[in-house]
Parts: sequence; C-alpha cells; structure tokens
Amino acid sequence: MCAKRVYRVAAAGIILLLFFCAPVSADIYRYVDRKGVWHFTNIYTDTRYRLYLATTHKTSSEYIKEYKGIIRQASKRFGLDPSLIKAVIKAESDFDSEAVSRVGAQGLMQLMPQTADAMDVGDPFDPEENIFGGARYLSQLLKRFKNDKLLALAAYNAGPQAVETHKGVPPYSETRTFIKRVMAYYKSFRAKAD
Repeated sequence: MCAKRVYRVAAAGIILLLFFCAPVSADIYRYVDRKGVWHFTNIYTDTRYRLYLATTHKTSSEYIKEYKGIIRQASKRFGLDPSLIKAVIKAESDFDSEAVSRVGAQGLMQLMPQTADAMDVGDPFDPEENIFGGARYLSQLLKRFKNDKLLALAAYNAGPQAVETHKGVPPYSETRTFIKRVMAYYKSFRAKAD
C-alpha cells in the first residue's frame, strides 16, 4: 500500500514537472579531433565545429511576415527594393535577430559594431534598429558604387575599401559566395513579390 502511494506521488510529481517546464533547445555543433575524440558544444566558437543538431526555427516566410512592416518602412526611407533587404537578411543571418558571427557582426543584417555605431544603431539585436541600420548602410554603398548591386554587396561583405583597392569585387571566396547567395535570394523574393 505504501509503495503504491509513493509511485503515485512520484508519477504526479513527474507529470507536474513536465507540464510546467518549458522545452529548452539550442543548436549543437561537433567535431572529431585527431585522436578520434568527439567534441560537442552549443556555442559556435571554432571553425572546426559543424552543425550537428539544429533547433527548429520559424520559416523564412514566417519571419518575413513578422518583419514585413519594418522592411517596407526601411525600403521606402532608403529607396531600396524590399526584396534586396530580405535577401541580405536571409544570406547574413537567416532571419536570426540574435545572430553573432565569428568576427563579431550582429543581428539580422550582421552589422559590425563600428558600422552599427556609424548608422546610429543603439541595439543591433533589435530587429527594427538593425534593419534600418543595415538598409541605410546598403543604400550608402549603392550610392557610392553608382547603383552597382554586385559592388555594393561586395562592399557590404568585405568593406568598401576592399572593393576600391581591388577596383571591383575582391577575390575573396567568402565575398563571392555571399554575392551569389544574396542575388539568388533576391531573384527568389522578387519572383514571389510579383
């Protein structure tokens, strides 16, 4: 009789614990070292790590709906195609407002701290501030490079000085890949907008 009561209380406690505890999830990264030892982490701090288990995120279309008003306002204010803003966000952070790159770029449009400061972005993790700051910066780059999207995107990724030094798209594989990704997303978003 006493054992049954203990089991009932324990079962009730477990049920209550499961009911009141919110699920916790995070991306998990892993790599295998030279000795064959597996290393796991939930913080991407080293390029040897590869994504092993991803948390479920909203889809791009869900994020686009969430940020639609901000993107529309930023596109009007800075004279940009909203599909281009969406494409940069998708390529930079996959719509993760808390994203931080290995070099310190932050938020949806992956603004470096000095760029965020120059664009008057107080909180780079605030979606509105980040989108307005990124759109403003992209607009400035388009003006600087005479509306050449490829050069503006190269400057967005590698810095305007690199574009000017190389008199075109710098020969960096990361920058070239970034441009291709943004332009592919841009075409896709434009097709959906029509």
